[in-house]
Amino acid sequence: MASSLSPLSSDSASRRGGWITFPFITGTMAGLTLAAGGWVSNLIVYLIQEFNVKSIDAAQVSNVINGSTSFFPVIGAIIADSFLGSFPVISVSSFISLLGISLLALTATLSSLKPQPCVIGSELCQPTTKLQLAILYTSITLASIGLGGTRFTLATIGANQFDKPKNQSTFFNWFFFTFYVASVASATVIVYVEDNVGWKWGFALCAIANLIGLAIFLSGTRFYRFDKPQGSPFIGLARVIVATTRKRNLQISSDESKDYYYGHGRVTDVVAAPPSKSFRLLNRAAQKIEGDIKPDGSILKPWRLCTVQQVEDFKTLVRILPLWSSSIFLGTPIAVQSSLTILQALSMDRHLGPHFKIPAGSILVVVLISCALFLAVIDRFLCPMWQKLIGRFPSPLQRIGLGHVLNVLSMAVSALVESKRLKIAKDHQLQDQPGAITPMLALWLFPQLVLVGVGEAFHFPGQVALYYQEFPVSLRSTSTAMISLIIGISFYLSTGLIDFVRRVTSWLPDNINNGKLENVYWMLVVVGVINFGYYLVCTNLYKYQNVSDADSSDDK
Repeated sequence: MASSLSPLSSDSASRRGGWITFPFITGTMAGLTLAAGGWVSNLIVYLIQEFNVKSIDAAQVSNVINGSTSFFPVIGAIIADSFLGSFPVISVSSFISLLGISLLALTATLSSLKPQPCVIGSELCQPTTKLQLAILYTSITLASIGLGGTRFTLATIGANQFDKPKNQSTFFNWFFFTFYVASVASATVIVYVEDNVGWKWGFALCAIANLIGLAIFLSGTRFYRFDKPQGSPFIGLARVIVATTRKRNLQISSDESKDYYYGHGRVTDVVAAPPSKSFRLLNRAAQKIEGDIKPDGSILKPWRLCTVQQVEDFKTLVRILPLWSSSIFLGTPIAVQSSLTILQALSMDRHLGPHFKIPAGSILVVVLISCALFLAVIDRFLCPMWQKLIGRFPSPLQRIGLGHVLNVLSMAVSALVESKRLKIAKDHQLQDQPGAITPMLALWLFPQLVLVGVGEAFHFPGQVALYYQEFPVSLRSTSTAMISLIIGISFYLSTGLIDFVRRVTSWLPDNINNGKLENVYWMLVVVGVINFGYYLVCTNLYKYQNVSDADSSDDK
């Protein structure tokens, strides 16, 4: 399938890629992000208002959905790396997303596909039928799968159009700038249409944006540089573990040129190098013994012998795993904050003037706006200034570290703002009034969201650039999806964390005016500080693997 969708001769392939592909990649990202953001951003409100779901339960469902849309990109990346390539995965996933959003629009259009709304001021609501829930979650599942197959695979196919890390870094900055700008548009314009014109019209706009994004992507086919998949690299990684275990009693050889297997008759992108000294026990997997090699020099027993490059690829993953794990508890507080902030906004005064009311689902747009603006500031001002002062651009690890600090500050501000909101609610005796609006402007939520956005501008592209730079070439699509895996795990952990807090404390009742939400944020501050210390230890122990002067040749 991959070959039929992306046939290339060597001459045509050499002329493809470069900045000419940038409008198509970012245009596709803009369309698909508009489509996804339109339904994801307002999902909590849709579940509460249209399907009579309780507030905390709706937040939990939203966290699960966000986690799933972040796990699916990993599956898409594995398929792209191992079997089909990025182009077919993006094309098919975009179509699946279109089907899901169209079905979601039907749930908003046909009254038979949703329950009757609850009576205002009453806790008695018509239950949602199994058929209605089945159609709702089928539509969300399809839309989530489609979103997962495109979000980070698009980043990979875009970065693959360039050879120099500097250009790849610039591409990632503007790719995510486009992502955040489109997210802002979806979380404001489309969410406003959903809240004030109608859910069916908002979801219809999402479907149209998805269709346009797919059309833009397909129209750039003749300009793309395609990387053909070489089979599953994960089988090779698994072979390293098995071969090392089988040869656990073998004495490690010091003769790097004769006793280790470098491959046979296969051209690779990586120049053969002797096995590294780190994790030396894994070198046994590439050490030749009698009976491992055929007379023609190929491997006789694949699960007893690996190439040196396969061993080094495995070592690379082992080295970067601690750094990657430190980002999980960077994402978890953000995931908790994103869902709880919407609940806070629903209980606050969201008016801007006498005639405009901020949709609760749009409150998180502050994160997107601040992140998009600061991405431009970083690319145009901070990075050049840093280079003039230090002599080089800030490293991905430095950018991620700044993101950690800003994230902790955001949680602290969130706790202080919530303390003020609860005090006002108690002063007006609103604790026992479900749905009561606290006389406090939702604008008070903006500072914490700005800090999160600025932090994301540092750590989000920083993580993608780090994984793309450090991962083995055979795992390029998987590398950019690693950030998505972090987001997915973070949302699932946030769901478990909220559920745990609800079970053992009284901090998160359905009526948050009668709870202690600020304690949740202070807990996240403590977790963030501990995690930042862990991150600093990991960075001090880590050494970049693939830093080289790649600027010696020009990109297109």
